Amino acid sequence: MLITIPDLLDQSKLIEINELLDQGQFKDGKLTAGWHAKLVKNNTQLSGRDKAAKQATALLTNALQRNPAFAHATLLRQMRSLLFSRYEPGMEYGNHVDDAIMGSDRSFRTDISFTVFLSDPKSYEGGELIMDSSVGEQKFKLPAGSAVVYPSTTLHRVAPVTKGVRQVAVSWIQSLVRSAEQREIIYDVDNTRRALFEREGKSREFDLLTKTHANLLRLWSEP
Repeated sequence: MLITIPDLLDQSKLIEINELLDQGQFKDGKLTAGWHAKLVKNNTQLSGRDKAAKQATALLTNALQRNPAFAHATLLRQMRSLLFSRYEPGMEYGNHVDDAIMGSDRSFRTDISFTVFLSDPKSYEGGELIMDSSVGEQKFKLPAGSAVVYPSTTLHRVAPVTKGVRQVAVSWIQSLVRSAEQREIIYDVDNTRRALFEREGKSREFDLLTKTHANLLRLWSEP
């Protein structure tokens, strides 16, 4: 399942986060890449120990936790700390798939990846997030403050930036439901019952969908 979340960040929070990133010290992105991803990764990243990164992480994490679409789509069990990346002219990230297992002290499985776009798409050229799919390539260059959420099994890349600066935040999630197909079914049932409630209130049909939603979680979740 792949979804986009518009307006994850309001303008004031977006400005605050970008101002924090301007104060941070960015380092070679290869330092956090796997042995084969190092060959195609060319960007810079803000160290998680950086004071600016910690403050920006707190702001963005709060926005993610408060967003219903993000919660319903991911069924979050745990999330790796946010990673802030910068792409300047000539930088790109070639084809790769995200590591299946991340973390050192407390390893976890990556089921879901996401990117939060922090730069106005008109302020840079290139830099599209490109995903391979069964129907061909899908390209994403979303408005600042928007996010795209997609399965970590996806082969993807970041096109070369030819002008301006592309700033994003990325992270990875272990979901309560491992299967992307099962998460999509739960997501669709949840959206349907919520839409029905908005239209008709608490009805017999709403109760049956709520029962189905709860029982699917019981059947498929891995707490």
